[in-house]
Amino acid sequence: MPDGLEIRNVVIRKCQSELLRINTKVEPGAVLTLMGPSGVGKSTLLSLIMGDLPQGFSAEGTVRLNGKDLNGLAPEARRVGILYQDPLLFPHLDVAANLGFGLPRGGTHAERRHKIAGALREIELDDYGPRDPATLSGGQAARVALMRVLLSKPEALLLDEPFSKLDTGLRDQMRRLVFGGAKAAAVPVLMVTHDDADAAAAGGEIIRLSLRST
Repeated sequence: MPDGLEIRNVVIRKCQSELLRINTKVEPGAVLTLMGPSGVGKSTLLSLIMGDLPQGFSAEGTVRLNGKDLNGLAPEARRVGILYQDPLLFPHLDVAANLGFGLPRGGTHAERRHKIAGALREIELDDYGPRDPATLSGGQAARVALMRVLLSKPEALLLDEPFSKLDTGLRDQMRRLVFGGAKAAAVPVLMVTHDDADAAAAGGEIIRLSLRST
């Protein structure tokens, strides 16, 4: 059974100065929202969980996902997906190939094409497989990026203000897709945002961080 995302006594430092201290857990299917001013370490915590802590930062404590200790694991072995403000689609691949990149290895070519076609239908972009990502609108690109992450079957999902560049209508649609999909799949979600409306749509616990004195 999924056990969720545990962040145990994590302390992040930058140049020896303490930046963030946190001890919490995100249950399967739940959303934990981190809010606070820039510079408090919200995105750095996401990088730590991904296994890509930036140079100049150090961390102590433990991150566990469904009972598995992530400390020391390579990023690709962690089964953690992340969505950023920008979709970050691969410009040299068409839409279908971008989605195919998210699929786990294995299966026949026909099976993979079938899964990609189903994913395109789910995000209402049925005929967009051959399209160049550069021709997509912001909302279309965001949906493709989300589906690419979901196709990878992550055991946890990290959100770094992924709705901030969308207009109001698209934000509502993307929130429903993300939070609904995570709940249905029992995937814990850790979201960083400055938007109270994002937090309200997510429900669940909110942790408000503040700058620490040095």
